[in-house]
Amino acid sequence: MSLPGYRLDSGLRWPIVHTNFAILFRCGLGVIALWSCNPPFKAGASALPRLNIQTNPVSREATALSGFAPVVKQVAPSVVTIYSTKMVREDYRNPLLNDPFFRRFFGQDEEEEMPRNRRRGRPHQEQGIGSGVIVSSDGYILSNNHVVEDADEVTVGFVEGGNRLKAKVIGTDPQTDISVLKIQTTNLTPVAIADSTKLQVGDLVLAVGNPFGVGQTVTMGIVSAVGRGGFGIVDYEDFIQTDASINPGNSGGALVDAQGRLVGINTAIVSGGGGNVGIGFSVPINMARMVMERIVQEGKVVRGYLGVYIQPITPELAREFNVAAEAGALVGGVSPDGPAAKAGIQPGDVITEFNGTKVTDSRNLRLMVAQSKPGTKASFKLLHNGKEKTVTTTLGELPTEKLASAGAPGRPSARQPEGLAGVEVSDLDAKIRRQMNLPPDMRGGAVVTGIEADSPAYEAGLRVGDIILEINRQKVSSARDVVEISRKIKGNRALLRVSSRAGSRFIVIEPEPTSDKDKE
Repeated sequence: MSLPGYRLDSGLRWPIVHTNFAILFRCGLGVIALWSCNPPFKAGASALPRLNIQTNPVSREATALSGFAPVVKQVAPSVVTIYSTKMVREDYRNPLLNDPFFRRFFGQDEEEEMPRNRRRGRPHQEQGIGSGVIVSSDGYILSNNHVVEDADEVTVGFVEGGNRLKAKVIGTDPQTDISVLKIQTTNLTPVAIADSTKLQVGDLVLAVGNPFGVGQTVTMGIVSAVGRGGFGIVDYEDFIQTDASINPGNSGGALVDAQGRLVGINTAIVSGGGGNVGIGFSVPINMARMVMERIVQEGKVVRGYLGVYIQPITPELAREFNVAAEAGALVGGVSPDGPAAKAGIQPGDVITEFNGTKVTDSRNLRLMVAQSKPGTKASFKLLHNGKEKTVTTTLGELPTEKLASAGAPGRPSARQPEGLAGVEVSDLDAKIRRQMNLPPDMRGGAVVTGIEADSPAYEAGLRVGDIILEINRQKVSSARDVVEISRKIKGNRALLRVSSRAGSRFIVIEPEPTSDKDKE
C-alpha cells in the first residue's frame, strides 16, 4: 500500500455479528480489510433497471439553516439494511499452534493427535449486517461485495414497517467491491442518482446507513477529496473521500449530496480503533452504475483491455525519458498480439491522452480503459522517443487475471554483475520458467536470484524473481549480457526494464555515493 503503516489482510476475520469489516492495526493505524470471495455470477442478460438519473450538478446556493430534514425524509426509504447469514465451523486447533515458533517447542502438530472426526467444531451460523441502496422501483439494490460475500442467505430490512424480504445476489464485483441484489417486489422508493464526476471538494454530503446495527443513521460532512486511490483495498480505486461519519455497518450505504441524490456507495474507512476518525471512502456512483449495468446485461463485469503494463512516472524516470514528472502513464511492457501491440505502442512510450481525455497518471488510464466496453475504438496520444504521436486501436476484453505462484527460483549459473552491486543473476532455464510460470513468448532476460537489502538496486525496487529484460535500452538475453552491459555503467545511473508477476516496469538505479576514502 502507498500509505506507510497501513496493511490489508484478507485472511483476518472477525465474527460478522459485530462488524462487516476486518481491521488490522499496525503502528496504531488500521484500514478496513475487505474480504475477497467472489460468488459466481448467475445473472443472464436482461433489461436494465429504470434509474432516476439527474446529471445536473448540485445547487451550491446557501443551504437553509433549518437543517436537512426534508432531504433525509426523501432519502431514508431508499436506504435498507442488508442481513447476511452463513454456516461456518470452528477449528479446535489452539491458535498458538498456528505459529511455527510455538510448534517447535511442542514438538508436534496438535491436529495430528486429534481424531479426524473431532478436528473441526460443530457448524454454527454467523450473521452480518450492512447497508444497501434501492436504485429502482422494481427491486434492484446496490451494496458492497464484502457485505454479502460467501453468504448462504441474504435478506433486506426496511426502515418503514420493519419488514424483511429475501434477496437474490444478481452478481458481485470484488474488483470494485460492488454487489447487485434484487428483491421480488414493486412500488419501492428509489433514490435519485447524480453524476459523481460533477462533485467538487468542499461539497456537502450526507452518509446514510446502519452503523453497528443501531438502526438507520444519518451523518453529515463534506467531500474531502475525489479520485483517491493507491491503497490496495480493491483493484479499481477512484474513491470519494469524506469526513461524514462512516462506521462498521455503513458498508453499502448511501453517500448523497445536499439535494438527496446518490453520489457514492460507502465502502471503507481508515481507523485506529474500529470507529470513524474522519477519513471514509465511497465508490463513485458512476463506477457502481457501470458495474451494475454490466452485471445485469452480461451476467458479469466485462472490462476493456489494452494489453500494456503501465507504471507511474517518478522524477527519476521523468529524467530518463525526458518527460514532465508525474504526467501521463509510462508503458513498461506490451502484451504480444494485444490491442496496444497492434497499434504500435512500445515499452518506454508515455501515454498522455485517452480518447481526448488527459491521462493524469497510470491509475487514471487503467480506470478509463477498464470502464470502456470491449470493442470500443480508442485513440491515444503518446510520447515516443520524446516525439508526440497519435495511434488508434480497438480495445479487447480484459482476460481473467491469473497470478503466477512464483517461489524463489533456483540459482544455476549465478553471476554477480560488477555494475549492479549486490545483485546476483542467472539464466532463464526450463526449471525456472516452470517455477515462475513464464509465458512461452518470453525468451530473453536474466532472473534475479539474489539481492542485498542495502544495495541501490534493492532501494530502487529490484527483487528476487524479477527478470531483467533491458539495461539502458539494451536488450538482455542472458545473465552474461547483464554482466557485460553493467560493466559499462559502473558508477553511473542505470535504467532497467524488468518483468515480474505484476507485469513489466522500468526502474532507475542510482549509483552508490562515493565515500572520501574512494576519492583518495
